[in-house]
Amino acid sequence: MTKKSVTEQYPDTQPALPPRSRGVIGLFEENCTVCMLCARECPDWCIYIDSHKETVPAAAPGGRERSRNVLDRFAIDFSLCMYCGICIEVCPFDALFWSPEFEYAETDIRDLTHERDKLREWMWTVPAPPALDPGAEEPKEIAAARKTAEKLAAAQAAQAEPTEPTDPQEGAS
Repeated sequence: MTKKSVTEQYPDTQPALPPRSRGVIGLFEENCTVCMLCARECPDWCIYIDSHKETVPAAAPGGRERSRNVLDRFAIDFSLCMYCGICIEVCPFDALFWSPEFEYAETDIRDLTHERDKLREWMWTVPAPPALDPGAEEPKEIAAARKTAEKLAAAQAAQAEPTEPTDPQEGAS
């Protein structure tokens, strides 16, 4: 109460948003496996997903064909969304993220349903995650990947070592 209040002139001066602020939801489409968890867990039912199955040929000869879901439509109706973040938390493949974008007002409420193209554009405004605490333990996934890489490098080094040639004169005597 003792400080003088300052009014920021919004359209001319952008506000300084706190880190990881909630604006809109961005979609990283490459990670989406169409598992539908986000749509099922959404309390407002504002996420619309359409997909189809596609057959993937066998990776190795004699293997069997696999089928996978292909994303056709991913839309979020922001006129219904309550910005709870449940969809982001339940996504097992990190396909949804909070973007700090907040300027997406529309004159017609029907235009607040944003399709995957618009959601993909917002993905590029998502800030990088905060750095890990330097004193924290290394994540198990990274430790396991490093051990596997070290074993593979050791096996390759063992194969690359030249073997000592045998002397043909020793076996002839």
